[in-house]
Amino acid sequence: MANRQQSSSGYSSTVTPPKLDTKFGAPSLPSPSSSSPSRPRFPPPPVIQPNQIPSPSIKTPNLPSPANGIRAGSPVPHMSTPPGPPVFSSPLQPAAVPFRTSPATPQPIAYSSSSSLPTSSPPPHFSNGSVELHHQKSDATDELTHAAEYPNVLFSAHKVLKQKKLANVPSLGFGALVSPGRDVSLGPQIIQRDPHRCQNCGAYANLYCNILLGSGQWQCVICRNLNGSEGEYIAPSKEELRNLPELSSPLVDYVQTSNKRPGFIPISESRVSAPIVLVIDECLDEQHLQHLQSSLHAFVDSLPPTTRLGIVLYGRTVSVYDFSEESMASADVLPGDKSPSDEALRALIYGTGIYLSPIHASLPVAHAILSSLRAYKLNLPEASRDRCLGTAVEVALAVIQGPSAEMSRGVVKRPGGNSRIIVCAGGPNTYGPGSVPHSLGHPNYPHLEKTAIKWMETLGREAQRRSTVVDILCAGTCPVRVPVLHPLAKSAGGVLIVHDDFGEAFGVNLQRASTRAAGSNGLLEIRCSDNIFVSQVVGPGEEAHIDSHESFKSDSALAIQMLSVEETQSFAVSMETRGDIKSDFVYFQFAIQYSNIYQADISRVITVRLPTVDSISAYLESVQNEVAAVLIGKRTLLRAKNFSDAVDMRVTLDERIKDVASKLGSQVPKSKLYRYPKELSLLPELLFHLRRGPLLGSILGHEDERSVLRSLFLNASFDLSLRMLAPRCLMHREGGTFEELPAYDLAMQSDAAVVLDHGTDVFIWLGAELAAQEGKSAAALAACRTLAEELSELRFPAPRILAFKEGSSQARYFVSRLIPAHKDPPYEQEARFPQLRTLTADQRTKLKSSFIHFDDPSFCEWMRNLKVLPPEPS
Repeated sequence: MANRQQSSSGYSSTVTPPKLDTKFGAPSLPSPSSSSPSRPRFPPPPVIQPNQIPSPSIKTPNLPSPANGIRAGSPVPHMSTPPGPPVFSSPLQPAAVPFRTSPATPQPIAYSSSSSLPTSSPPPHFSNGSVELHHQKSDATDELTHAAEYPNVLFSAHKVLKQKKLANVPSLGFGALVSPGRDVSLGPQIIQRDPHRCQNCGAYANLYCNILLGSGQWQCVICRNLNGSEGEYIAPSKEELRNLPELSSPLVDYVQTSNKRPGFIPISESRVSAPIVLVIDECLDEQHLQHLQSSLHAFVDSLPPTTRLGIVLYGRTVSVYDFSEESMASADVLPGDKSPSDEALRALIYGTGIYLSPIHASLPVAHAILSSLRAYKLNLPEASRDRCLGTAVEVALAVIQGPSAEMSRGVVKRPGGNSRIIVCAGGPNTYGPGSVPHSLGHPNYPHLEKTAIKWMETLGREAQRRSTVVDILCAGTCPVRVPVLHPLAKSAGGVLIVHDDFGEAFGVNLQRASTRAAGSNGLLEIRCSDNIFVSQVVGPGEEAHIDSHESFKSDSALAIQMLSVEETQSFAVSMETRGDIKSDFVYFQFAIQYSNIYQADISRVITVRLPTVDSISAYLESVQNEVAAVLIGKRTLLRAKNFSDAVDMRVTLDERIKDVASKLGSQVPKSKLYRYPKELSLLPELLFHLRRGPLLGSILGHEDERSVLRSLFLNASFDLSLRMLAPRCLMHREGGTFEELPAYDLAMQSDAAVVLDHGTDVFIWLGAELAAQEGKSAAALAACRTLAEELSELRFPAPRILAFKEGSSQARYFVSRLIPAHKDPPYEQEARFPQLRTLTADQRTKLKSSFIHFDDPSFCEWMRNLKVLPPEPS
């Protein structure tokens, strides 16, 4: 029986299916996620007052930087999460005002892409009733343009090599980054009917299919089978068929608003929104609690009025707060040493208390509950305090489920979209089910940890089965034992994030976690033509065992069960060929089936056609260096499960560079050195950043931090993955503008301010000379902070924003992420960092003397040590 308490006080696995020889890599933690295209993700933007400083502007030098990971003129959209550098028209005002180090409230999402889906695509070749079918030919330039117009699918190359031996070079690899839930700027085309699918392999009809106009039959691009269309594709001319979305657009959404479940009525979000339950650690010291309370008060104020909120506290017991008590904070209490019994849960749920209440009806009560929280009283170290986190999540799941469902005249009504549990944790789970001993020195710790991990994974799967996402936001100085907590978040389709404290960055992530809309019951199917097969998948899902042979005779699709469908997730898909390709084109189809937040069933179909080539040089020219680097990074990080593995992976990257140079480059005459292919000039520098940065390097001190960062990277979208892999460097200029420069230590010029965006961290560095000029440095710092907030306003998780001066102890975070190019000879420095040419002789001498000698090699030294000539700057 629940007791009444009143108070007036204020991932990784690799699976090989037998048919496809496919390895599916599951990272150790789920992806940072943002939101779905179904609704606005964040509250309206704050009104900019006249006395606020306008945003600065960025200018990009004519010579694009190989170090920043962005190529000018690239057809592939790069910055959606995080966004690209904003172009601002207003100069910086001389007066400086105080700036936050990170935004207090999430900013509105305005996802857009530099490319868009074509409104009408080149039609396939049509034959008026003729039995003979001809493949459509098109100009190679059109194919490359088309290949760049898929915002949800980014291929590592826009052409495919015909020869198996060359196509399967593992050191470079071929594949795609697939973002199933990514928003599309001008679409997608909506179709409210059942799709036409190949009866042989299950592929969908698309704009590349050959169609017999007289009979309406269409030929599958994957297996070449001829299929009927029930007369729908019968037309007098091919122009008539362009009116059908699936025959004119490479990306379409099939939407089914009815539901096959008997008695089911979908409820709109405005009437019943998915609930959010806060599960809060009550074992916090006073300072941490004050920061947490501030973040939680701001969080509940930010929630939409219709959002149903629940609040659960956990320590040695679990307290479920009752919103029906308005005069005082009142909670029902359950023991935390074991899973709650069915009797206790029934007594709780069928009692008189209200444990989920819409914000518009209970906002004052929510604030009163949060104000009543008190600091931990016992004199015990943080790691030795009893926390029953596992039991608390079990209770929160029961609260969300309710008596079973809301019943009204026999009709079952369920909230749209995924419910969400957000755990605010300040320490490890050390009490009750899924717990580990307080001390790592416990003689039976390894066995107990293994048992706890398995229990947490089971709990996460149960949450996922109930369409509930579990996010775990950790903060403070006490290690939370990430290996034990991450299976819960991962299996439930959520994310685990570690913060320094419960302050502003924690509060921003709390709000952004709650506002990202998640689709549920996601399934990703990948089909390839011409003996191309998927060899490995890395991302937030697991292999799905679905028997489709009853419907389709020869369905060889790889199916992936997605744990949730969210905006900024991506899957890294590696592909190989089983034999030489004889066709002029190869086809790839990605089908994503899921239920959106309104419980409509969506089937998103993306079809890609790439030309095939015999020439290695033609293939290399089509390689997208940034996409290739991210794919290599994800395959590499999947194997770096601990620091020892990370050290081994650095050696693997070295071997990868040498192998690409020897197989795809050329040998220097009368020398043992190899020339790296000029078409891949950006790739080595991106991998050098990966090798020495926080993902594989020694920058981060605690394994918890490294584990969380690796897991975020493995699931992140292309844009965030690229920023985490290679930082972006922006130098403040007179007039409030910014110049983009290579991420080299040569940017550390004493009279300048520099912003370094490294995905999960944004650093602002002030040179000593500039810092000594009070007014000038204040204006530069304000402009830099404005830019840092602009760059990260759409990002989840929200990055740390740190500002420091040259020579300070914190500056080491900044210096360690820059390539030490000061060791290179002047001619190489100028070639790779052209901004040096604008400095006077005195300035260059002063810059040279400011560096401290250490043993880390520069990029050029590293390449030469591998017996490879550094590629010329592009």
